[in-house]
Amino acid sequence: MDSIVREYEPKILGAADLDALEALRVALLGKSGVITEQLKALGKLAPDERKARGEQVNAAKANLQDAIATRRATLEAAELEARLASERIDITMPGRLVDHGVAHPVSRTIDRMISIFSRMGYEVSDGPEIEDDEHNFEALNFPPHHPARAMHDTFYFPDGRLLRTHTSPVQVRFMRNRRPPLRMLAIGKVYRSDSDQTHSPMFHQMEGLVVDESASFADLKGTLAQFVRAFFERDFEMQFRPSYFPFTEPSCEVDIRWERPDGSSAWLEVLGGGMVHPNVLRACGVDAERYTGYAFGLGIERFAMLRYGVSDLRAFYDNDLRFLRQFA
Repeated sequence: MDSIVREYEPKILGAADLDALEALRVALLGKSGVITEQLKALGKLAPDERKARGEQVNAAKANLQDAIATRRATLEAAELEARLASERIDITMPGRLVDHGVAHPVSRTIDRMISIFSRMGYEVSDGPEIEDDEHNFEALNFPPHHPARAMHDTFYFPDGRLLRTHTSPVQVRFMRNRRPPLRMLAIGKVYRSDSDQTHSPMFHQMEGLVVDESASFADLKGTLAQFVRAFFERDFEMQFRPSYFPFTEPSCEVDIRWERPDGSSAWLEVLGGGMVHPNVLRACGVDAERYTGYAFGLGIERFAMLRYGVSDLRAFYDNDLRFLRQFA
């Protein structure tokens, strides 16, 4: 056993790397290793010889294991030092510039609108984009012959369901699940069969709803005037024109006096609204004799185009990084 230790100990201490050291360990202590074979041979000896021989083999095994552990620790430390040296980072060097993403202009516009109306006490609500006729048209007082129900304007599914044409169904669900007084904001994607420089088959819409015992058209006018001025951060000359929507009566379109780049100005339609039609209140389970309400809606892309000076709606969805980086 002493000769085995004298033979292998220098080899262990001189192992060049961890792979060479592992090969020596297997040669000594593996299933067919030198020390392992010596241990297997103990069973053939007489009992009195087996004890003395076992002590010798175990002592040699312990010496070789200690040598292997010592050499492994030395090699691992050297390997770590080499790796740290090769992967060393010079922290005095300037870092690489990271190209940060930015919020999409439509998302920025939505966040701005929510911030303004949240300060007025409005609660944001949501609903499904795939709707049924009841929530999208019937409960909102659309007559059967209304052109909005036509195939050329609305995307229908074979089972009669449809892609919602406005966010007003969210108002219906909100009124049916809550009791007045109500103050809510609905924001989301809507779909209509229309596409050109100022229209898209999919666009975002925001609608607001207030229902209580004293809601008036004067409240509606004040709310919209406050919102428009807060959104654009300047005062506007505004006008409310009579209009028609199936779900409001009376109804109005809101125009603002918009300054053109050449210095001239013109009336520009920005949103619509009106007093919630009693038929809509009754369809949603609200006592139309006790409560009144007002509602309003607008196209979010239109407001984004006005705020950021974008002339073509399609630029928002072309994924042109040159365009989007302008909003960093």
